[in-house]
Amino acid sequence: MTDGETGRVFRLAYVPGVTPAKWVNVWTERMPDVPLTLLAVPAAEVVGLLRDGGADAGFVRLPVDRDGLSVIPLYVETTVVVAPKDHVVTAADEVAIADLTDDEIFHPLDDTIEWAVRPGLPAFIRPATTADAVQLVADGAGLVLVPQSLARLHHRRDLTYRPLLDAPQSQVALAWPTDATTDLVEDFIGIVRGRTVNSSRGRTPASPAEKPAQKQAQKPAQRQAQKPAQNGSGRRAVPTSRKGKGRRPR
Repeated sequence: MTDGETGRVFRLAYVPGVTPAKWVNVWTERMPDVPLTLLAVPAAEVVGLLRDGGADAGFVRLPVDRDGLSVIPLYVETTVVVAPKDHVVTAADEVAIADLTDDEIFHPLDDTIEWAVRPGLPAFIRPATTADAVQLVADGAGLVLVPQSLARLHHRRDLTYRPLLDAPQSQVALAWPTDATTDLVEDFIGIVRGRTVNSSRGRTPASPAEKPAQKQAQKPAQRQAQKPAQNGSGRRAVPTSRKGKGRRPR
């Protein structure tokens, strides 16, 4: 960490359903002098927050408008159907899109799953948020299709969910403003990618990183010094002490 970073705070945004705790814990261990502030942001607002400088980096759900942003895709989530526990779709361990033909499906305005054709029948309203849609499902008004982490986030005792086969999936990614790729952002990228403290791309002290290179550089010279000298014919030179000696009698 440079002197200019002393007293700084790393601001990390994340959308609903993403759990950044494991990366935050690593940051706390490696960067104790740089506090990390978590910002819970709706999926529709996180890109604007990053562009406006309100956060240094953020976990987003793809697709997003990548203009001016650097993005590292991380993992893909299973899409599930959230339904009342007594709904017919809960009879199976997995559900196909064709099984939802006659069901009303809520399409919340904050939905991040890209559908070429949405399954089922359009519901009577488009809820503002996934949380609102889940409440309507609990009221028995229809079903909702969400990434599995959101189904867990909005878990209710009267609801359950099932994996939805042949459905598009939501992908979580790390994003940050390309023009604001600071050393702290690079540090967090290294943590998310699982780099160790001594990684060659990490910001570690120079001397430990140089030792292997120095050791490697010395090996050719050492081999050259240990290699016997050769005479003009290309044969190895015979030591002077052995010249002129005949064969040892048997």
